[in-house]
Amino acid sequence: MKVMYCTLLSALFVCAPATAQTAMPIIAGAQDAAVLRAGTSVPLKMAEALTTNGKKLKVGQRFQLQTAEPIALNGMTVIPAGSPVTGEVTEVRNKGMWGKSGRINARVLFVRANGRQIRMSGQLDDKGTTGTVGVVGAIAVIPVAGFFVTGTSANIPLGAPATGFIDEDVPVAFAGGAPAAMVVAPAAPAAVVAPIKVAPAASVPATK
Repeated sequence: MKVMYCTLLSALFVCAPATAQTAMPIIAGAQDAAVLRAGTSVPLKMAEALTTNGKKLKVGQRFQLQTAEPIALNGMTVIPAGSPVTGEVTEVRNKGMWGKSGRINARVLFVRANGRQIRMSGQLDDKGTTGTVGVVGAIAVIPVAGFFVTGTSANIPLGAPATGFIDEDVPVAFAGGAPAAMVVAPAAPAAVVAPIKVAPAASVPATK
């Protein structure tokens, strides 16, 4: 019994550090949970390039970004760095004659983190260089020549920085919270078993 008691105490003390480890956050709807507020800034970077070169980019086309830094709440990471973010192209203008430059406008839609899709907002854009100076010079010499001078394509390269914003209040509950130190209560004393008294056997008379 003493061996079992010591083994039980050893197991409890070994388990205590594991219990004290911080659990992953759970994005939930608990009223008493911490809240990641709408408007929180989220650094992003492009996970793919966008360009008007080739005239393949279309309005409504979705593309991928990712969080560039972790977003923390109360010292706990809620949105890890590298979380996938989805954006959408809202305007495309291809480069054209008379020095017209290309243009891309896009918006951030949402981020996926800890099993939940969180709505986001934010704009990003790029505009190519116009060929205005060349056009003016060409028109001054030969009016028709300006038609053949084009601007440049718009490009948002892979890895380009951007900024998004959380667009909704997100309640966050941390699984397990901050666990209290484990208190090991002393085991109840084992019941003392009274010794069994064995009466001496009655003497048997010797057989003649």
